[in-house]
Amino acid sequence: MYLSDRSRGDAERLGESSISDMTTLRVSRIEPATRAEGPGTRWAIWAQGCSIGCAGCCNPHTWDLDAGTTFATEELIERMLAAPVEGITLLGGEPFDQAESMAAIAQAAQDARRGVMTFTGYRHEVLRRSARPGWTSLLAATDLLVDGPYLRDRRDTARPWVGSSNQRFIHLTDRYRLLSFDADRDRVEVRIRRDGAVAINGWPEGRLTSALEELLGEDL
Repeated sequence: MYLSDRSRGDAERLGESSISDMTTLRVSRIEPATRAEGPGTRWAIWAQGCSIGCAGCCNPHTWDLDAGTTFATEELIERMLAAPVEGITLLGGEPFDQAESMAAIAQAAQDARRGVMTFTGYRHEVLRRSARPGWTSLLAATDLLVDGPYLRDRRDTARPWVGSSNQRFIHLTDRYRLLSFDADRDRVEVRIRRDGAVAINGWPEGRLTSALEELLGEDL
């Protein structure tokens, strides 16, 4: 995530709106098996809707709550449990804007002994102090939290999965505590859908970035 034209302090405070509803989840995208969004093979889900709106975000299409597709949370849990993966990754948009549904999915993953990695534009300290419905539950069901907004003047190409050096890996359990980040590097996955749509996830770098920008006609 990138910091928006709003002040940096806004990214440290709670969003003005809450779109949490534990029975449904507004979704931008689901990848049933990816190796670009955390350790091992993971089921990844991008929430639709973001109250932070960081400027230059690589996923601005995930901001609008009226976009994407609404799913029943139970259906998403069934899909997740059917995927042969080590764990799940929650991204966005902003997962904590729909915390109750995300928490239900994360807890179902924990019950199935799968690891949970959650990305957020909020700082851990802000989330921990909040009494918002679902935020405590989502933190409790997360093993590895990646927190903070993306700062484009602090681009981080040394660590996998994160975008800038201010973002932190916070181990909320011991599941990934011994993870060697030196063993992983940023990956990019490009998928061509049957309808011809091109879907990209991960962090492309160097010549690959240039090639993808030329292919898509837009900056990455």
